[in-house]
Amino acid sequence: MRGAEPADVAAEDDAAELVAQLRELAGADPAEVRQVVAEVLTALDRVAGGALREHLPEAIRADTGLDSGTPGPR
Repeated sequence: MRGAEPADVAAEDDAAELVAQLRELAGADPAEVRQVVAEVLTALDRVAGGALREHLPEAIRADTGLDSGTPGPR
């Protein structure tokens, strides 16, 4: 069994930091966090040429506007 690659560890650290920041934000204003997440998902989907939305649950696609013809946060 191999250990984690340095890039994997860095990505996990980045993800953990992002989660911590979102949790901190959510305590202050959950609606603001939802908006930020919607904007991030929309941007990632746009960069991926619309492929990201295929991997998101229907509820998240609907909440972020990615299930409509024109992607974008509500």
